[in-house]
Amino acid sequence: MNHSEDRIPVQIAYIGGGSLNWAPKLMADLAHDRRLAAEVRLYDLDLAAAQRNAAMGARFAPVSAGTPARYRACASLAEALAGADIVVVSILPGRFEDMAQDIGIPARHGIPQAVGDTVGPGGFVRALRAIPMLAEIGRAIGEHAPRAHVCNLTNPMSVLTGALYRGFPQIRAWGECHEVTKLRKQVAWIANRAAGAPRHSHRDVEVNVLGINHFTFVDRIAVAGRDMLPAYRDFAAAHGGTGWVEAEPDPADEHERYFGDRSKVKFDLLRRFGIPAAAGDRHLAEFLPAADYLDDSAGWGFGLTPVEYRQREQAAKRAAAEALARGDTAPAPGRSDEALVDQIAALMSGTPCISNVNLPNRGQIAGLPEGAVVETNAVFSGLGVTPVIAGRLPAALEPLVAAHAARQVALLDAVMADEAAALFPLFHSDPLVAPLEEAKARMMFQEMIAATGAWIPETLKGAA
Repeated sequence: MNHSEDRIPVQIAYIGGGSLNWAPKLMADLAHDRRLAAEVRLYDLDLAAAQRNAAMGARFAPVSAGTPARYRACASLAEALAGADIVVVSILPGRFEDMAQDIGIPARHGIPQAVGDTVGPGGFVRALRAIPMLAEIGRAIGEHAPRAHVCNLTNPMSVLTGALYRGFPQIRAWGECHEVTKLRKQVAWIANRAAGAPRHSHRDVEVNVLGINHFTFVDRIAVAGRDMLPAYRDFAAAHGGTGWVEAEPDPADEHERYFGDRSKVKFDLLRRFGIPAAAGDRHLAEFLPAADYLDDSAGWGFGLTPVEYRQREQAAKRAAAEALARGDTAPAPGRSDEALVDQIAALMSGTPCISNVNLPNRGQIAGLPEGAVVETNAVFSGLGVTPVIAGRLPAALEPLVAAHAARQVALLDAVMADEAAALFPLFHSDPLVAPLEEAKARMMFQEMIAATGAWIPETLKGAA
């Protein structure tokens, strides 16, 4: 495709269009892309933030490799959704102050969390806030854009992708996550080192993905037709004790301190279960008892991300977005590591691509609950998003993953049915919470519900 008339027109509705994280990445990737002619309609509860992002998106036009995407803010969800081909959902469930409570209250009860947005006490309460929101968005999509393809970027991804389906069972939705990219980058480094030249990027690494979001594993790896699993096993064994990073970070780099890891947890999970773990250590550690990794996070080479730092980082991103929207700075349209634009192009063009995504389990992973949202590869094409049969997790690992998947389904069931009494037993059964005596766990749950109560339906506030 060399001419603007060859570009594929696509209408994208962005819910959470004031985003300071995912929206700028999408803008940069659309500017880099030569296949799509996109109109992006930005909807946000904060209309001014959506208007700022529309102005910021327009700044990418002069540097676009293809037809510049067009951006406009919408005052209503219905306006954004009308006629959409693609819907992107990227919202913050609550406020950073709520997230601070998700982390801080469990910490006072002796439970550390590195992220607190997926499982554990933080992920559970975040889901209580968010499930009604995502179900409402699903219903709105059913009313205004029932044939749209829907990408959810919001955590806890497994539960919230499921909530979209509860809101509109016929929805064509998937959850998109970049965590598997971390293992793929390691494999590309291994392949390039063996070749003696930088021949491969993470996009050249093929993996068979199986698990649930942020607790993902791979049992096959290939680069240019070569089986890379033996080389990865050797790499993990060589670095299991010290961990590995491609380049040592600057000790003053706060982002790296709080968001980076040395893959020691990944390598140890491979040792324990015989299968490479794919997600980042900060997420993987939260699926297991705190005594396994979180109680000694520094020893395992990863940090516990303080919400105070996230707030400062968000303020810096807001200032940068405002400067770009005003024209005080120029955009840097380099392509991100995200796969969303490739997925959109495949859906709109019919030229297939394969990505790891989160979809309801219809047999793509044996041994995990039917209907639970699981993460495997899927084929994006004119036929939609078709999951790839991934196989089965190792016998020792499968019960751990299955228990989390079942808990996520039960949580979604309880919230959608307003079954408040079912919530505390599920909360207490999480591996990070289970070691607490019931009375102490109930006290913590009560404190967390009270702290974030404004965002939780009245029918669920008696849950503790």
